[in-house]
Amino acid sequence: MSYAYKLNEDVHHQRQGPQGRAENEPPMIYTIVQRMPIESDGRLRYRIKSKSENVERVVTEDQLSYSQ
Repeated sequence: MSYAYKLNEDVHHQRQGPQGRAENEPPMIYTIVQRMPIESDGRLRYRIKSKSENVERVVTEDQLSYSQ
């Protein structure tokens, strides 16, 4: 399995509400700061940092999309 996103690449992150439901807010722009180890179920994870806030998150690849 290979990672789709590179370090320092800008991406959109779609935040999730309760029980994994997508929130109605527009996706925020984040920068990939680290590729994390692959989870036991095979999902790829990334550490991302917000461009507008001082926030970092660990997310799975399926929560990200390319930033235009």
